[in-house]
This record gives sequence, structure tokens and C-alpha cells, in this order.
Amino acid sequence: MPEGHTIHRLAEDYLARFGGRKAHVTSPQGKFTDAGALLDGTELTTAEAHGKHLFLRFESEDWTHIHLGLFGKVTFGGAPAPPPTETVRLRLTNDTAYVDLRGPTTCTLITDTEKQAIHARLGPDPLREDAEPAQAYARISRSRTTIAALLMDQKVIAGVGNVYRAEVLFRHGIDPYRPGKDITRSEWDAMWADLVALMREGVRTNRIDTVRPEHEPEAMGRPPRQDDHGGEVYVYRRANLPCHICGGEIRTAGLAARNLFWCPACQKT
Repeated sequence: MPEGHTIHRLAEDYLARFGGRKAHVTSPQGKFTDAGALLDGTELTTAEAHGKHLFLRFESEDWTHIHLGLFGKVTFGGAPAPPPTETVRLRLTNDTAYVDLRGPTTCTLITDTEKQAIHARLGPDPLREDAEPAQAYARISRSRTTIAALLMDQKVIAGVGNVYRAEVLFRHGIDPYRPGKDITRSEWDAMWADLVALMREGVRTNRIDTVRPEHEPEAMGRPPRQDDHGGEVYVYRRANLPCHICGGEIRTAGLAARNLFWCPACQKT
């Protein structure tokens, strides 16, 4: 499932190609046909993200709510658009670009009130200007749940996924099994600031890189990471490989329905 930086990048890309311009809106798959007909020929005025939720607003009071889930894909291209396949849930076209949405968990037209209800149930998003990290810490500091599980709970903090969770805990030397109530405010503030910086860079580059300059391949004289995920990381999907810092073995285990990765030697606190 895409992490939050990907959804914020999508919001920017939708606006760059369709913002302020009339779009032809169709649903070749047929599941968004009625809503698409209402939006067809209108301008995209706003695109925003909160965690893993994308919201597009055309010239109406309603919002197109998109959640990619595990299988959703968004493809941008230039004009002329190729014939759409039957799997395209939502297609936007204009005289210079097209974008296809396939396989989302959610693609529906919602009211502003319904949109606000979605925001209300999500935790603060490190990439949003209105984020309040104290709101997340209030929940974390009262919880006996592991910090690794809490970081994946979108009601606690929105947008953090499996990669950012593993990497930020490593970067701060925090044992992923520590209960949230044992995380100090200073530790949380440092993790939050790090997530803001890492995820902003993720939006900029459209990939996740978490290693510090002194641990990059060139600096350490090691080969670059070879992985479909891409990006240089410390522990994510590096189970049984040596830690870049201590040389110890990276471990993996299931936690919060996903595979957790960590270095027991570097993450003792």
C-alpha cells in the first residue's frame, strides 16, 4: 500500500496537469459513471491528501474521495490518451494530458461534511500544515500498545506505513516493542520532526530514502541497494543482512499485520 508521501505527490501531480483546466471525466469500468457525468467538463480546483486519502475537488461542492488500498494504481501520460482498458475506474483527459485510476479501494463522490468526518477520524499527517503532533502523542503516551503498532495506526498518525515506521524507529534507536506510554515527549518530537523531513523529501523525489549521507553507498564503499522498492534504507526488507551501523543481523517479525524490520543491537532503548 502506498505511504503518505505518494498520495501527497499524487495531489501535486493532479493539480499540475489538470488544475484550473476543464477535464473530460469518464469511467470506462463503469463504477464511477454517474459521478463522472456530473464532473465532466468542469475544472479541477483543489487536490489534497490526508494520510493515505486523496481528495479532488472540481467545480462543485462535492469531493472525489480516492483511497488506493493495496492494489490501486494511478498512471499519468500525455495527449493523445490511448484507448482506455476496462479496468480504468476514473479517467481525466484534457488537450495535453490524461490520468487513469485503476483498482482503488475507494473512488466515490462525497459531500464536504463526509470529507470532514474522514479527517476527524485520522491522526495528524506530517505532511499537512494543520498537523498537530501533540494530538498523536496524547494517544501514544496513554497506550500500552507497542510504538511500532501505534505508528501504523492511521487514527494515531496518518500517512506512515511500513517503511517509514521501521526506518524512523531505527534512526532514533528505539526498540519497536516499547509501549507507547514509555516514549518520552522529546523522543516523540524528534521522531515527528524526522518524519516531516523524510516524507517531504519523499514527495520531492517520489521515493523513500532514509540513510544519512555518511551511510550512503558511496560514503561506505558498498553497492547500492537492489530492490524493487528502491531507495536507500537501514532496515526495511533487509532481514538477515548486516546492519550498516553495527554490522549485526537485521531481524524481521510480524507486527500489526505487516513485517517489521529492526536491528536489535542499535535499537535497545
